[in-house]
Amino acid sequence: MDKTFVEDKERVIQREKQKMQRHLSVGNWTVKEKVALASRILCRHGHESGLAGQITAREAERGFFTQRLGCGMSEVQASNLLLVDEQLRIIEGTGMPNPANRFHAWLYRARKDIQCIVHTHPPYTSALSMLGVPLAVSHMDSCALYENVAFLAHWPGVPVGDEEGKLISAAMGDKSGLLLAHHGMVVVGRSVEEACVLALQFERAAQLQTIAAGAGSIRAIQPELGREARDWLLHPARLGATFGYYARRELAVAPQCIT
Repeated sequence: MDKTFVEDKERVIQREKQKMQRHLSVGNWTVKEKVALASRILCRHGHESGLAGQITAREAERGFFTQRLGCGMSEVQASNLLLVDEQLRIIEGTGMPNPANRFHAWLYRARKDIQCIVHTHPPYTSALSMLGVPLAVSHMDSCALYENVAFLAHWPGVPVGDEEGKLISAAMGDKSGLLLAHHGMVVVGRSVEEACVLALQFERAAQLQTIAAGAGSIRAIQPELGREARDWLLHPARLGATFGYYARRELAVAPQCIT
């Protein structure tokens, strides 16, 4: 019998991860271009809510990139992004940054591993936030968020002050996602690619939870299997390839977003 059918699963997983590292291609985009692409990707998947929500990404030690206030997610281009410091003072670009970006600065200061932050109000996530129900990660596709999402049950109001920055950064802790009651989601990533993909999975998990809860009780995933799937889905090469797939779809219809 071929040894493939009797090989230890963990050994197979590690071997396939090494293959992904060698064979999966990722786009050679700048951080600004990735932010513009992520904004377009998330907009197409229902994360747009007027002028609400922000995507930011670190730029070395100078500050972070963000869209200017008044620019919708479908209008973001690499050329119209702002570079701001943690006091939201403009370093590069023209226009006004969203005052709500202030809590992003608190997250960047608290977590040196964070390279990108996504905050949006997509419909299913927002519906859960209105119910005051934590996100249930109980499907394989969402397992990158398994044991990786916190819940803030207290709504602090419009997040433009330092009080909100303290509250949100403390609630996030070491997690990658945070469901804000009466508000929306915050997702952080070690790259723009990771934050974008996790934000897509967050809303997908909220959608599945809403559908499943209407049909019966949601069954929990076995913890060891949830963690196994989380580690598989969070492999950087896989995340990069997933982002690349969505980016190519955007570039096919809006190549100007990175020119």
